[in-house]
Amino acid sequence: MTLRELILSVDSEQYSDSPLYQKLRKTKPEYGSNRRIQVELLNGDIAVINAHVGSLGDILTYPIDIEPDLKVSKVQLLDAILHELSSNGFSESEESDFWSEMTNLQKAKTVR
Repeated sequence: MTLRELILSVDSEQYSDSPLYQKLRKTKPEYGSNRRIQVELLNGDIAVINAHVGSLGDILTYPIDIEPDLKVSKVQLLDAILHELSSNGFSESEESDFWSEMTNLQKAKTVR
């Protein structure tokens, strides 16, 4: 399953207060690459790897590989990915700069 498929498979009402979810839901998937989002258990927490590599449109097309022994629901999985993609700890201006770079394809390719 790709991130886009995961986003479309959960109840969107549950994420109506999440600007990141809304942004991802409206973003047009792009060609992506051979990258994959990896999800594993690390020190008792769900760890998400490779969720920042590429533009948002690219990231939507990445398949999600979940550690075989990790049992998570789709909602738990999406929550962990959204948390990883979120701007926790950023100031408002840093968050604005981050999204400008993430949605600018030329910068996104250079930054990552």
